[in-house]
Amino acid sequence: MVSIAPPSETKCQLQLLVNDLEVLVTARPEQRLSGVLRDNLGLTGTKVGCDAGDCGACTVLIDGEPVCSCLVAVGQVERQAITTIEGLPSRAPIFDRLQDAFLRHGAAQCGACTPGMLVSATALLERKAQPSEAEVMDALGGVLCRCTGYRKIIHAVLDVRATMVKASPAGAGVAVGQRLARLDGLRKINGTEIFGADEAPADSLTLRVIRSPYHRAKFCFGDLEAFVATHAGIEEVFTAKDVPGQDCYGVIPPFADQPIFAHEEFEARFRGEAIAAVVGAAEAIEAFDPTTFPVTWEELQPLTTIEEALAPGSRRIHAHRPSNILTGGRVACGNVDQALASAYAVVEAEFETAFVEHACIEPEAGFARRVGNTIEVQACTQSPYMDRADTAKLLGIPPESVRIIPTAVGGGFGTKLDLSVQPFLALAAWHLHKPVRMVYSRVESIMSTTKRHPSKIRGCVGATRDGELVACDFTADFNTGAYSSWGPTVAARVPVHASGPYFVPHYRAITRAIHTNLVPAGAFRGFGVPQMAIAQEQLYDTLANRLGIDPLEFRILNALNDHNPTVTGQVMGEGVGIRACLEALRPKWQAMRAEAEQFNANLQGPVRRGVGVAGMWYGCGNTSLANPSTVRVGLKRDGRISLHQGAVDIGQGSNTIVPQICADALGAALGCFDLVSADTALTPDCGKTSASRQTLVTGKAAYMAGKELRDSIFRLTNADAGAIIQFREGNLTIIEESLQRIFPLRDLPLDPYGYVLTAEQTFDPPTSKLDENGQGSPYAVYGFGAHIAKVEVDIELGTVRVLRVVAAHDVGHAINPTLIEGQIEGGVAQGLGMALMEEFFPGRSENLHDYLIPTIGDIPPIESILIEDPSPVGPFGAKGIGEQAVIPTAPAILNAIHHATGVRIRHVPATPDRVREAILNARREAVASA
Repeated sequence: MVSIAPPSETKCQLQLLVNDLEVLVTARPEQRLSGVLRDNLGLTGTKVGCDAGDCGACTVLIDGEPVCSCLVAVGQVERQAITTIEGLPSRAPIFDRLQDAFLRHGAAQCGACTPGMLVSATALLERKAQPSEAEVMDALGGVLCRCTGYRKIIHAVLDVRATMVKASPAGAGVAVGQRLARLDGLRKINGTEIFGADEAPADSLTLRVIRSPYHRAKFCFGDLEAFVATHAGIEEVFTAKDVPGQDCYGVIPPFADQPIFAHEEFEARFRGEAIAAVVGAAEAIEAFDPTTFPVTWEELQPLTTIEEALAPGSRRIHAHRPSNILTGGRVACGNVDQALASAYAVVEAEFETAFVEHACIEPEAGFARRVGNTIEVQACTQSPYMDRADTAKLLGIPPESVRIIPTAVGGGFGTKLDLSVQPFLALAAWHLHKPVRMVYSRVESIMSTTKRHPSKIRGCVGATRDGELVACDFTADFNTGAYSSWGPTVAARVPVHASGPYFVPHYRAITRAIHTNLVPAGAFRGFGVPQMAIAQEQLYDTLANRLGIDPLEFRILNALNDHNPTVTGQVMGEGVGIRACLEALRPKWQAMRAEAEQFNANLQGPVRRGVGVAGMWYGCGNTSLANPSTVRVGLKRDGRISLHQGAVDIGQGSNTIVPQICADALGAALGCFDLVSADTALTPDCGKTSASRQTLVTGKAAYMAGKELRDSIFRLTNADAGAIIQFREGNLTIIEESLQRIFPLRDLPLDPYGYVLTAEQTFDPPTSKLDENGQGSPYAVYGFGAHIAKVEVDIELGTVRVLRVVAAHDVGHAINPTLIEGQIEGGVAQGLGMALMEEFFPGRSENLHDYLIPTIGDIPPIESILIEDPSPVGPFGAKGIGEQAVIPTAPAILNAIHHATGVRIRHVPATPDRVREAILNARREAVASA
């Protein structure tokens, strides 16, 4: 690590050599190089994810060697050659080929880690033209990625010597199903993509939030006016009294309960809750020591566990919520108690899962400015129209007076569905009539933003002698933290999914979301279903083992088909691909199990191998609620097509998938499209990017809009429905049999949207409300999948290494197979982290060296098998994939650990101490029963 020089009081001129150019910068010598590159020189391709050398996003070359620029004082690199992502094109042809390989392989998803990856890979390839996979993993090991699962990055670097082939754009009607490069991919690999921290007006003030250091505390402000007066450069302090509208927001309006700032007359309900915001000039805020802020704290006894919150007589965290229960969910059918009593075999167990941090490489960031009586907020978000509604409510202005401009999102996974920087920025800019910006520090991001819900689950399942499931009984409590966030969604979704993708005639699942004095738990890729899968899939394995049935064959026997009712009584009719997924795994399952058993039989040391399997299903979209998307497409006078689609791309690929769908529906080449991305002033509402809904819902709206525009063109040109349309410069060419007709567009009148023709369509998946027993049709479409995991366990150390994952997923119709594989591989990586290492402890693991996420060395080879069982509802039969790949990964790994060791890990993550303890307990029990 490079040491940082002691602080100096004055700035000086420093001569730097950056991207082969000599530049003079005025800075303090101890300033971070990363900050100087971004703020002084405008080289924002260098990303900052942690300011601690943990994530590697800020990697640059210094004299050809990759270095974390956040750990380097600018005064230490005078006259040394510094190369950023913007300067890599000068290192041709290596970098040209590397960029090409990244695009072809889909190695950039959100793009936040991509500059650091490319810089590190360039340094490697300059040292060794044909590195091994191990050398690639070693060279890139200092850069974290949360989206890709690393495998496509590795493949891209290994494939950099392949012949570069200029990709030809897809022709008319053939975009769907093609492995097309991301339409926004070039911006991600050349460093020009704009994320939340990358852009703000030059005269912006900076905002810093004052947060509670305690899980629960009363507080009292000192003299805030005197504080402002005695701190040069600080313009204002804002508190709850400055909120002009209704000071209560939340992603689900009936459950909204969170204020912008904790109110002085009440208390702070969790560590990290905001109580005030300090706004001033950037240098003043940078120099400001928050410990000098005039506030007095009185720490109070918090409720931090589900048991404490539910205990008789416990204090209510919210006065209107008895017993600290936010809400609950229930699905029930048949006679569970009777079925379990008569079952041939019954197994039951309890399970516990932890808080999991999203760890997006990009911390939350943005800016806001007031424009007359409107407010504009440009920030990273997954849900612009939801942001607009809550911002308007907080400011007391109409929603139409709020404009939300989403930036590129450097990872979301659910956490950027909730408001973060938006209300602070909007409030300050509204009052001050000046632009205001802020960027969360990594500590602030982890401390204050939502997490995956911790859970406590009890399950009981029973089957016949032949292995047919007869009944399941589940109860689950979820720690939803101090505020509601997505707690109601988790409580509602989990009971629908707790059966897994299997036919269960007698069923009961009851859930509760419980308030505690901890950071709010919200949406995280699966809305509670991954936690429940850890329980259900381990129980099914245990049941299969007790019956002496192969675990995969047990799942195939019980898999749902097109005509089975689900536990909510829904019969899909078609598109139920779980059996095909499981059967696709059978040859690999048999071979991998046999190899593991042979390995264990021949080995005398402490290492054991195991192979596990798990299945999944996931409803795409909201649970029994409307969740429409609206898409607008317009024909311009120049013959090009504008696609207005507000689905925020957080790395999953909607900026490419939705145009592919619309292009084929319209019958136009993809190259004819100009994409107008999410902006509440420019695009209709496409709903939130979550719940694996954008391909299905926004994709279907784009399909419908494309079809409508096609029909409008036929009417305009008096053409038959089977005609071919060619979009040319300033005209349309209509081809009917051997006849070609040309229709000039330049003189045609424009409609209110400014187009020659406009089509706008809305799609809302058909669902029904669930009754008191959860019966009905909660989703129009389900995705299905199953994973095999092969692991190696050191039974003396308790360490677990995943050696291979095979993932089969029913995607309906693969719109873009490369992007689908990227989602699967990224989901596997997050599921592996959940299974083996990720556990957030509030107040303790608020950085990326104490909170561990998988690195490039943790992720094994991943084989994706795409099953296409088309949905009659989805566009071209497509289904979602975003959440699905996370769900079966952890239980497959846990089942593999059992296969290797004979022990069950019911408290995850399966850290070495827990695995070792389980092994020792099993040995003691064996001795005691001998």
